[in-house]
Amino acid sequence: MTPSTLKRRLATPTAMADSPRPAPRVERLKPFLAMEIMERAFELEASGSRVIHLEIGEPDFPPPGAAVAACEQALRDGETHYTDSRGLLALREAIARDYDRRFAVAVDPARILVSEGTSPAMLMVFSLLIRPGDEVVLATPHYPCYPNFIRYCGGEPVFVPTRPEDGFALDPEAVAAALTPRTRAIVVASPANPTGAIQSRETLEALAGLGPTLVSDEIYDGLVYDGLGTTSASQIADEAFVLDGFSKRYAMTGFRLGWVLAPEWSLRSLQTLHQNFFISANRFVQHAGVAALEAGAAEAEQMRAACEKRRDRLVVGLRDLGFGIPHSPQGAFYLLADARRFGRDSRALASALLEGAHVGTTPGVDFGAAGEGMLRFCYAVSESALEEALVRLEEILPGLERRAAQQGDP
Repeated sequence: MTPSTLKRRLATPTAMADSPRPAPRVERLKPFLAMEIMERAFELEASGSRVIHLEIGEPDFPPPGAAVAACEQALRDGETHYTDSRGLLALREAIARDYDRRFAVAVDPARILVSEGTSPAMLMVFSLLIRPGDEVVLATPHYPCYPNFIRYCGGEPVFVPTRPEDGFALDPEAVAAALTPRTRAIVVASPANPTGAIQSRETLEALAGLGPTLVSDEIYDGLVYDGLGTTSASQIADEAFVLDGFSKRYAMTGFRLGWVLAPEWSLRSLQTLHQNFFISANRFVQHAGVAALEAGAAEAEQMRAACEKRRDRLVVGLRDLGFGIPHSPQGAFYLLADARRFGRDSRALASALLEGAHVGTTPGVDFGAAGEGMLRFCYAVSESALEEALVRLEEILPGLERRAAQQGDP
Protein backbone atom coordinates (compact mmCIF):
# COMPACT_ATOMS: atom_id res chain seq x y z
CA MET A 1 0.00 0.00 0.00
CA THR A 2 1.43 3.33 -1.04
CA PRO A 3 1.56 6.26 1.39
CA SER A 4 -1.01 8.14 -0.68
CA THR A 5 -3.43 5.17 -0.60
CA LEU A 6 -3.04 4.84 3.16
CA LYS A 7 -3.64 8.57 3.57
CA ARG A 8 -6.87 8.35 1.55
CA ARG A 9 -8.12 5.42 3.59
CA LEU A 10 -7.40 7.16 6.88
CA ALA A 11 -9.19 10.26 5.63
CA THR A 12 -12.33 8.26 4.72
CA PRO A 13 -14.70 8.16 7.70
CA THR A 14 -15.99 4.72 8.61
CA ALA A 15 -19.54 3.98 9.61
CA MET A 16 -18.44 3.76 13.24
CA ALA A 17 -16.72 7.13 13.02
CA ASP A 18 -19.83 8.68 11.46
CA SER A 19 -22.09 7.60 14.34
CA PRO A 20 -20.10 6.62 17.42
CA ARG A 21 -22.24 5.24 20.22
CA PRO A 22 -21.76 3.26 23.42
CA ALA A 23 -21.97 -0.51 23.44
CA PRO A 24 -25.54 -1.84 23.94
CA ARG A 25 -24.73 -3.08 27.45
CA VAL A 26 -23.95 0.51 28.45
CA GLU A 27 -26.98 1.99 26.68
CA ARG A 28 -29.21 -0.25 28.81
CA LEU A 29 -28.09 1.50 31.99
CA LYS A 30 -30.22 4.21 33.56
CA PRO A 31 -28.84 7.32 35.28
CA PHE A 32 -28.50 7.21 39.06
CA LEU A 33 -30.96 9.98 39.93
CA ALA A 34 -29.69 10.49 43.48
CA MET A 35 -26.33 11.37 41.98
CA GLU A 36 -27.96 13.56 39.33
CA ILE A 37 -29.76 15.55 42.00
CA MET A 38 -26.58 15.85 44.05
CA GLU A 39 -24.56 17.03 41.06
CA ARG A 40 -27.18 19.68 40.26
CA ALA A 41 -27.08 20.70 43.92
CA PHE A 42 -23.31 21.15 43.62
CA GLU A 43 -23.92 23.50 40.69
CA LEU A 44 -26.33 25.56 42.80
CA GLU A 45 -23.80 25.68 45.62
CA ALA A 46 -21.09 26.80 43.21
CA SER A 47 -23.30 29.76 42.32
CA GLY A 48 -23.70 30.73 45.96
CA SER A 49 -26.83 28.86 47.10
CA ARG A 50 -26.90 26.80 50.28
CA VAL A 51 -28.44 23.38 49.69
CA ILE A 52 -29.59 20.96 52.37
CA HIS A 53 -28.58 17.51 51.13
CA LEU A 54 -31.22 14.91 51.95
CA GLU A 55 -30.77 13.18 48.58
CA ILE A 56 -27.54 11.24 49.00
CA GLY A 57 -26.88 8.38 51.41
CA GLU A 58 -23.89 9.79 53.24
CA PRO A 59 -23.61 10.26 57.01
CA ASP A 60 -22.51 13.68 58.20
CA PHE A 61 -20.53 12.03 61.00
CA PRO A 62 -16.73 11.74 60.94
CA PRO A 63 -15.22 8.27 60.57
CA PRO A 64 -13.86 6.62 63.71
CA GLY A 65 -10.81 8.45 64.99
CA ALA A 66 -8.85 5.20 65.15
CA ALA A 67 -9.52 4.59 61.44
CA VAL A 68 -8.22 8.03 60.48
CA ALA A 69 -5.14 7.61 62.68
CA ALA A 70 -4.43 4.17 61.23
CA CYS A 71 -4.72 5.49 57.69
CA GLU A 72 -2.36 8.37 58.46
CA GLN A 73 0.15 6.05 60.14
CA ALA A 74 0.02 3.60 57.24
CA LEU A 75 0.86 6.41 54.82
CA ARG A 76 3.77 7.54 57.00
CA ASP A 77 5.00 3.95 57.18
CA GLY A 78 5.02 3.62 53.39
CA GLU A 79 2.02 1.27 53.24
CA THR A 80 1.24 2.48 49.72
CA HIS A 81 1.82 -0.59 47.57
CA TYR A 82 -0.36 -3.39 46.22
CA THR A 83 -1.72 -6.03 48.55
CA ASP A 84 -2.87 -9.55 47.87
CA SER A 85 -5.83 -9.12 45.50
CA ARG A 86 -8.06 -10.64 48.19
CA GLY A 87 -7.02 -8.01 50.74
CA LEU A 88 -4.69 -7.87 53.70
CA LEU A 89 -4.93 -11.03 55.78
CA ALA A 90 -5.13 -8.87 58.92
CA LEU A 91 -8.26 -7.17 57.57
CA ARG A 92 -9.90 -10.40 56.47
CA GLU A 93 -9.24 -11.88 59.89
CA ALA A 94 -10.69 -8.77 61.55
CA ILE A 95 -13.82 -9.06 59.38
CA ALA A 96 -14.17 -12.73 60.37
CA ARG A 97 -13.94 -11.77 64.06
CA ASP A 98 -16.61 -9.12 63.44
CA TYR A 99 -19.02 -11.76 62.11
CA ASP A 100 -18.42 -13.73 65.27
CA ARG A 101 -19.17 -10.66 67.43
CA ARG A 102 -22.25 -9.53 65.53
CA PHE A 103 -23.82 -12.83 64.54
CA ALA A 104 -22.02 -15.57 66.50
CA VAL A 105 -21.05 -17.24 63.24
CA ALA A 106 -17.62 -18.68 62.44
CA VAL A 107 -16.33 -17.39 59.11
CA ASP A 108 -13.14 -18.59 57.41
CA PRO A 109 -11.12 -15.49 56.39
CA ALA A 110 -10.29 -17.34 53.18
CA ARG A 111 -13.93 -16.84 52.12
CA ILE A 112 -13.62 -13.04 52.33
CA LEU A 113 -12.50 -10.85 49.43
CA VAL A 114 -11.86 -7.17 50.21
CA SER A 115 -12.99 -4.71 47.55
CA GLU A 116 -13.11 -0.99 46.85
CA GLY A 117 -16.55 -0.60 48.39
CA THR A 118 -19.50 -2.95 47.96
CA SER A 119 -20.29 -1.80 44.40
CA PRO A 120 -17.25 -3.49 42.80
CA ALA A 121 -17.99 -6.57 44.88
CA MET A 122 -21.55 -6.56 43.59
CA LEU A 123 -20.39 -6.18 40.00
CA MET A 124 -18.06 -9.15 40.40
CA VAL A 125 -20.71 -11.33 42.02
CA PHE A 126 -23.24 -10.65 39.27
CA SER A 127 -20.54 -11.14 36.63
CA LEU A 128 -19.79 -14.50 38.18
CA LEU A 129 -23.40 -15.64 38.47
CA ILE A 130 -25.27 -14.31 35.45
CA ARG A 131 -25.29 -15.88 32.03
CA PRO A 132 -27.03 -14.17 29.09
CA GLY A 133 -30.78 -14.31 29.61
CA ASP A 134 -30.63 -15.29 33.29
CA GLU A 135 -33.12 -13.68 35.66
CA VAL A 136 -32.46 -12.18 39.08
CA VAL A 137 -35.38 -11.64 41.46
CA LEU A 138 -35.42 -8.69 43.84
CA ALA A 139 -37.81 -6.68 45.96
CA THR A 140 -39.00 -3.28 44.76
CA PRO A 141 -38.72 -0.39 45.60
CA HIS A 142 -35.04 -1.25 45.27
CA TYR A 143 -31.56 0.24 45.30
CA PRO A 144 -31.24 1.86 41.85
CA CYS A 145 -27.99 0.15 40.91
CA TYR A 146 -29.20 -3.45 41.30
CA PRO A 147 -31.00 -3.60 37.93
CA ASN A 148 -28.13 -1.81 36.22
CA PHE A 149 -25.61 -4.34 37.50
CA ILE A 150 -27.88 -7.19 36.43
CA ARG A 151 -28.53 -5.81 32.94
CA TYR A 152 -24.87 -4.91 32.40
CA CYS A 153 -23.97 -8.54 33.11
CA GLY A 154 -26.52 -9.80 30.57
CA GLY A 155 -29.36 -10.65 32.92
CA GLU A 156 -32.91 -9.47 33.46
CA PRO A 157 -34.21 -8.15 36.80
CA VAL A 158 -37.56 -9.50 37.97
CA PHE A 159 -39.29 -7.29 40.52
CA VAL A 160 -41.43 -8.43 43.44
CA PRO A 161 -43.42 -5.48 44.83
CA THR A 162 -43.47 -4.65 48.54
CA ARG A 163 -46.00 -2.33 50.18
CA PRO A 164 -45.55 0.64 52.53
CA GLU A 165 -48.48 -0.50 54.68
CA ASP A 166 -46.60 -3.78 55.30
CA GLY A 167 -43.39 -1.99 56.21
CA PHE A 168 -42.01 -3.09 52.81
CA ALA A 169 -41.67 -6.67 54.08
CA LEU A 170 -40.74 -9.17 51.36
CA ASP A 171 -43.16 -12.07 50.90
CA PRO A 172 -41.27 -15.34 50.16
CA GLU A 173 -44.37 -16.77 48.49
CA ALA A 174 -44.42 -13.85 46.06
CA VAL A 175 -40.73 -14.46 45.37
CA ALA A 176 -41.40 -18.14 44.78
CA ALA A 177 -44.16 -17.25 42.31
CA ALA A 178 -41.69 -15.08 40.38
CA LEU A 179 -39.15 -17.87 39.88
CA THR A 180 -38.68 -19.47 36.48
CA PRO A 181 -36.18 -22.00 35.10
CA ARG A 182 -34.03 -19.00 34.18
CA THR A 183 -33.81 -17.60 37.72
CA ARG A 184 -30.19 -17.52 38.77
CA ALA A 185 -30.25 -15.48 41.98
CA ILE A 186 -32.42 -13.72 44.56
CA VAL A 187 -31.24 -10.36 45.90
CA VAL A 188 -32.22 -9.27 49.39
CA ALA A 189 -31.21 -6.12 51.27
CA SER A 190 -31.73 -5.92 55.02
CA PRO A 191 -31.83 -3.18 56.21
CA ALA A 192 -32.88 -1.94 52.80
CA ASN A 193 -32.27 1.16 50.75
CA PRO A 194 -34.60 3.06 50.20
CA THR A 195 -37.25 1.60 52.53
CA GLY A 196 -35.33 0.90 55.73
CA ALA A 197 -37.08 -2.49 55.91
CA ILE A 198 -35.56 -5.36 57.87
CA GLN A 199 -36.34 -8.88 56.69
CA SER A 200 -36.95 -11.49 59.37
CA ARG A 201 -34.87 -14.60 59.89
CA GLU A 202 -37.85 -16.66 58.74
CA THR A 203 -37.99 -14.69 55.48
CA LEU A 204 -34.27 -15.15 54.82
CA GLU A 205 -34.48 -18.86 55.57
CA ALA A 206 -37.44 -19.21 53.21
CA LEU A 207 -35.61 -17.33 50.45
CA ALA A 208 -32.47 -19.42 50.90
CA GLY A 209 -34.56 -22.55 50.60
CA LEU A 210 -36.07 -21.62 47.23
CA GLY A 211 -33.06 -22.84 45.23
CA PRO A 212 -31.48 -19.88 43.41
CA THR A 213 -28.35 -18.34 44.90
CA LEU A 214 -29.03 -15.77 47.61
CA VAL A 215 -27.18 -12.44 47.27
CA SER A 216 -27.53 -10.51 50.55
CA ASP A 217 -26.65 -6.81 50.70
CA GLU A 218 -25.95 -6.05 54.37
CA ILE A 219 -24.17 -2.70 54.04
CA TYR A 220 -26.65 -1.02 56.44
CA ASP A 221 -26.41 -3.64 59.14
CA GLY A 222 -25.82 -2.00 62.51
CA LEU A 223 -28.04 0.96 61.63
CA VAL A 224 -31.14 -0.53 63.24
CA TYR A 225 -33.71 1.09 65.54
CA ASP A 226 -36.38 0.41 68.15
CA GLY A 227 -34.31 -2.33 69.79
CA LEU A 228 -34.59 -4.57 66.74
CA GLY A 229 -31.93 -7.00 65.59
CA THR A 230 -30.95 -8.36 62.20
CA THR A 231 -30.15 -11.73 60.72
CA SER A 232 -27.24 -12.20 58.35
CA ALA A 233 -27.35 -14.60 55.44
CA SER A 234 -24.00 -15.84 56.79
CA GLN A 235 -25.98 -17.46 59.62
CA ILE A 236 -28.27 -19.28 57.24
CA ALA A 237 -26.56 -20.36 54.02
CA ASP A 238 -22.90 -21.07 53.31
CA GLU A 239 -23.74 -20.82 49.61
CA ALA A 240 -24.97 -17.23 49.88
CA PHE A 241 -22.97 -14.19 48.78
CA VAL A 242 -22.90 -11.58 51.56
CA LEU A 243 -21.97 -8.00 50.66
CA ASP A 244 -20.90 -5.54 53.33
CA GLY A 245 -18.49 -2.69 53.99
CA PHE A 246 -17.46 0.34 56.00
CA SER A 247 -19.25 3.18 54.21
CA LYS A 248 -22.47 3.37 56.16
CA ARG A 249 -22.19 2.21 59.80
CA TYR A 250 -18.66 3.60 60.13
CA ALA A 251 -19.31 6.79 58.07
CA MET A 252 -16.40 5.89 55.77
CA THR A 253 -18.00 6.50 52.37
CA GLY A 254 -14.93 8.12 50.81
CA PHE A 255 -12.61 5.35 51.97
CA ARG A 256 -14.22 3.02 49.41
CA LEU A 257 -13.74 -0.19 51.34
CA GLY A 258 -16.01 -3.21 51.39
CA TRP A 259 -16.01 -6.95 51.04
CA VAL A 260 -17.86 -10.03 49.89
CA LEU A 261 -18.22 -13.21 51.91
CA ALA A 262 -18.48 -15.88 49.22
CA PRO A 263 -19.04 -19.64 48.86
CA GLU A 264 -15.91 -21.74 48.53
CA TRP A 265 -16.70 -22.77 44.95
CA SER A 266 -16.58 -19.14 43.79
CA LEU A 267 -13.41 -17.93 45.49
CA ARG A 268 -10.88 -18.56 42.75
CA SER A 269 -13.10 -16.97 40.11
CA LEU A 270 -13.72 -13.89 42.25
CA GLN A 271 -10.01 -13.58 42.89
CA THR A 272 -9.34 -13.72 39.15
CA LEU A 273 -11.96 -11.05 38.49
CA HIS A 274 -10.49 -8.78 41.15
CA GLN A 275 -6.93 -9.31 39.94
CA ASN A 276 -7.88 -8.27 36.42
CA PHE A 277 -10.34 -5.46 37.04
CA PHE A 278 -9.28 -3.85 40.32
CA ILE A 279 -5.84 -5.29 41.35
CA SER A 280 -6.44 -4.67 45.07
CA ALA A 281 -8.06 -2.25 47.47
CA ASN A 282 -5.85 0.61 48.69
CA ARG A 283 -3.37 -0.74 51.20
CA PHE A 284 -3.44 2.20 53.63
CA VAL A 285 -7.25 2.26 53.57
CA GLN A 286 -7.32 -1.40 54.55
CA HIS A 287 -5.39 -0.53 57.71
CA ALA A 288 -8.15 1.97 58.47
CA GLY A 289 -10.67 -0.85 58.11
CA VAL A 290 -8.85 -2.98 60.68
CA ALA A 291 -8.85 -0.06 63.13
CA ALA A 292 -12.55 0.66 62.57
CA LEU A 293 -13.47 -2.93 63.35
CA GLU A 294 -11.24 -3.09 66.40
CA ALA A 295 -11.89 0.34 67.92
CA GLY A 296 -14.83 2.01 66.17
CA ALA A 297 -17.79 0.37 67.88
CA ALA A 298 -18.53 3.22 70.31
CA GLU A 299 -18.55 5.86 67.57
CA ALA A 300 -20.71 3.64 65.36
CA GLU A 301 -23.22 3.30 68.20
CA GLN A 302 -23.28 7.06 68.74
CA MET A 303 -24.13 7.55 65.09
CA ARG A 304 -26.82 4.86 65.21
CA ALA A 305 -28.47 6.46 68.25
CA ALA A 306 -28.35 9.91 66.65
CA CYS A 307 -29.87 8.59 63.43
CA GLU A 308 -32.72 6.98 65.38
CA LYS A 309 -33.50 10.34 66.97
CA ARG A 310 -33.32 12.11 63.62
CA ARG A 311 -35.57 9.48 62.04
CA ASP A 312 -38.22 10.13 64.66
CA ARG A 313 -38.09 13.88 64.08
CA LEU A 314 -38.27 13.58 60.30
CA VAL A 315 -41.19 11.14 60.40
CA VAL A 316 -43.22 13.57 62.52
CA GLY A 317 -42.17 16.59 60.47
CA LEU A 318 -42.99 15.07 57.10
CA ARG A 319 -46.32 13.70 58.29
CA ASP A 320 -47.23 17.16 59.53
CA LEU A 321 -46.44 18.50 56.06
CA GLY A 322 -48.76 16.00 54.39
CA PHE A 323 -46.46 13.18 53.30
CA GLY A 324 -47.72 9.62 53.64
CA ILE A 325 -45.64 7.45 55.97
CA PRO A 326 -47.56 4.39 57.25
CA HIS A 327 -44.60 2.95 59.18
CA SER A 328 -41.32 4.34 60.44
CA PRO A 329 -38.29 2.74 58.77
CA GLN A 330 -36.65 0.06 60.91
CA GLY A 331 -33.09 0.55 59.72
CA ALA A 332 -30.64 2.27 57.36
CA PHE A 333 -31.05 6.09 57.31
CA TYR A 334 -33.71 6.69 54.69
CA LEU A 335 -37.38 7.49 54.70
CA LEU A 336 -39.44 6.74 51.58
CA ALA A 337 -42.55 8.93 51.75
CA ASP A 338 -45.68 9.11 49.61
CA ALA A 339 -45.54 12.54 47.95
CA ARG A 340 -48.42 12.21 45.46
CA ARG A 341 -50.31 14.98 47.26
CA PHE A 342 -47.76 17.37 45.75
CA GLY A 343 -47.33 15.71 42.34
CA ARG A 344 -47.15 12.25 40.88
CA ASP A 345 -44.01 12.84 38.82
CA SER A 346 -41.36 12.29 41.49
CA ARG A 347 -38.52 13.46 39.29
CA ALA A 348 -40.25 16.76 38.55
CA LEU A 349 -41.18 17.14 42.22
CA ALA A 350 -37.62 16.53 43.44
CA SER A 351 -36.39 19.05 40.91
CA ALA A 352 -38.95 21.62 42.08
CA LEU A 353 -37.88 21.16 45.71
CA LEU A 354 -34.23 21.51 44.81
CA GLU A 355 -34.63 24.55 42.58
CA GLY A 356 -37.30 26.28 44.66
CA ALA A 357 -36.33 25.40 48.25
CA HIS A 358 -32.74 24.22 47.81
CA VAL A 359 -33.60 20.94 49.52
CA GLY A 360 -32.21 17.84 47.85
CA THR A 361 -34.40 14.73 47.79
CA THR A 362 -34.30 11.61 45.64
CA PRO A 363 -37.16 10.88 43.20
CA GLY A 364 -38.97 7.69 44.08
CA VAL A 365 -38.82 6.53 40.48
CA ASP A 366 -35.07 6.09 40.99
CA PHE A 367 -36.04 3.01 43.00
CA GLY A 368 -38.19 1.51 40.27
CA ALA A 369 -41.72 2.00 38.98
CA ALA A 370 -43.05 0.97 42.39
CA GLY A 371 -41.44 4.08 43.87
CA GLU A 372 -43.05 6.58 41.54
CA GLY A 373 -44.98 9.24 43.42
CA MET A 374 -42.62 8.94 46.40
CA LEU A 375 -39.55 10.83 47.58
CA ARG A 376 -36.64 9.45 49.55
CA PHE A 377 -35.20 11.56 52.37
CA CYS A 378 -31.85 10.77 53.98
CA TYR A 379 -31.82 11.65 57.67
CA ALA A 380 -28.10 11.06 58.32
CA VAL A 381 -27.65 14.83 58.58
CA SER A 382 -27.61 17.20 61.54
CA GLU A 383 -30.77 17.97 63.46
CA SER A 384 -30.41 21.63 62.55
CA ALA A 385 -30.28 20.72 58.86
CA LEU A 386 -33.43 18.62 59.22
CA GLU A 387 -35.23 21.46 60.97
CA GLU A 388 -34.26 23.95 58.30
CA ALA A 389 -35.27 21.54 55.55
CA LEU A 390 -38.72 21.15 57.11
CA VAL A 391 -39.13 24.93 57.29
CA ARG A 392 -38.12 25.34 53.66
CA LEU A 393 -40.48 22.54 52.58
CA GLU A 394 -43.35 24.08 54.53
CA GLU A 395 -42.92 27.27 52.49
CA ILE A 396 -42.93 25.64 49.05
CA LEU A 397 -45.24 22.63 49.38
CA PRO A 398 -48.60 24.50 49.50
CA GLY A 399 -47.93 25.99 46.09
CA LEU A 400 -46.96 22.61 44.69
CA GLU A 401 -50.08 21.07 46.18
CA ARG A 402 -52.29 23.71 44.57
CA ARG A 403 -50.61 23.17 41.23
CA ALA A 404 -51.04 19.41 41.51
CA ALA A 405 -54.74 19.86 42.27
CA GLN A 406 -55.20 22.17 39.29
CA GLN A 407 -53.49 19.62 37.05
CA GLY A 408 -55.61 16.79 38.47
CA ASP A 409 -52.61 14.90 39.88
CA PRO A 410 -53.88 13.91 43.35
